[in-house]
Amino acid sequence: VQLVESGGGLVQAGNSLRLSCAASGSTVSINVMGWYRQAPGKQRELVATITYGGGSTNYADSVKGRFTISRDNRKNTMYLQMNSLKPEDTAVYYCKASTGYLTNYWGQGTQVTVSS
Repeated sequence: VQLVESGGGLVQAGNSLRLSCAASGSTVSINVMGWYRQAPGKQRELVATITYGGGSTNYADSVKGRFTISRDNRKNTMYLQMNSLKPEDTAVYYCKASTGYLTNYWGQGTQVTVSS
């Protein structure tokens, strides 16, 4: 499985961005996909996850009500709609895919910078 993120950038606080994660390869083996982020000097943390088949979602408390994760299985693409962005959302955002074989795949990351 190969993952490619896009959509990051520099925005002012209060604005929105939409990240995309395009999956290719053995996508039929994917069970769960998710977004994670890592700010400078901090550990990588979960942002949101979505099951590939049923669409069940899970969010970190810090983004609930502001971020929405979704997927389009026809396009093998996952999205993260980020609204009401805050400076503390600044991080490199990574896409992750987990398979039924307990294997995890990561994208290369996309930088999101929110200015105050």
